[in-house]
Amino acid sequence: MSTKVDSHQHFWIYDPVEYAWMNDEMAVLRETHLPEHLAPHLDAAGIDSSVVVQVRQTLEETRWMCELAATHERVAGVVGWVDLRADDVSAQLDAVQSPWLVGIRHIVQDEPDDAFMLDPEFQRGIAALAAHRLVYDVLVYPKQLDAAITLARAFPDQPFVVDHIAKPLVKAGVCDPWADQMRALATCRNVTCKVSGLITEAGWDTWSPADFAPYLDVVLEAFGPERLLYGSDWPVCNLAGTYARVFDLATSFAARLSHSEREAFFGGTATRFYGLA
Repeated sequence: MSTKVDSHQHFWIYDPVEYAWMNDEMAVLRETHLPEHLAPHLDAAGIDSSVVVQVRQTLEETRWMCELAATHERVAGVVGWVDLRADDVSAQLDAVQSPWLVGIRHIVQDEPDDAFMLDPEFQRGIAALAAHRLVYDVLVYPKQLDAAITLARAFPDQPFVVDHIAKPLVKAGVCDPWADQMRALATCRNVTCKVSGLITEAGWDTWSPADFAPYLDVVLEAFGPERLLYGSDWPVCNLAGTYARVFDLATSFAARLSHSEREAFFGGTATRFYGLA
């Protein structure tokens, strides 16, 4: 049996200044979340390990997450941050290099320019990832998907993974043009997609599993089961539910898959794509 992996979760030591984006509506997140707090949820779901993903855009956090991975065996990989636009991006990558660093992410969703990823300096940074064999995690809203498609086509040998199926407008029940954009992105064989972060895109207190069916159907058709990864987005998922409810949603989705496809979805693809030990 393959190792089961949660491909997307976060850790932080809460500080009101560093995490000022956690407004009153997000009060449930305003506490410290560390490996020992995640462990009971992994145990209950039968998940062996996880990939922790950056929240703060600092080299300090990237090093801290790698230190956590070095001392907590269930943290199988780290998706950190470096300034991909910096002249010294290669030196920054060298400075945070670690056996546990498997990817880099920039919070592109917060950038005002929808074509941010097409900036020549940013693309120079993407090119630098190859020497370190690092995946790039794509965090975007649907309005930024056209740029993501162009980026993936420009770097056919660079592995990309789309976080949170690119945050479709679930609460509004809108699929287009997101659906066609995801189909276009999926034609790039260097791109995979995380089935994660869905419940926070719906009505936090009102969602039901049926709300996600149209979006899950699109990514399954577009990427195929071999290029989809399970991710909880814990503890952010607590805004709209619990780890258990997210896992149940993923399990129901995966029920239509074959045994080998389910093993890929719940860990095999993450292990292969990120190069997890």
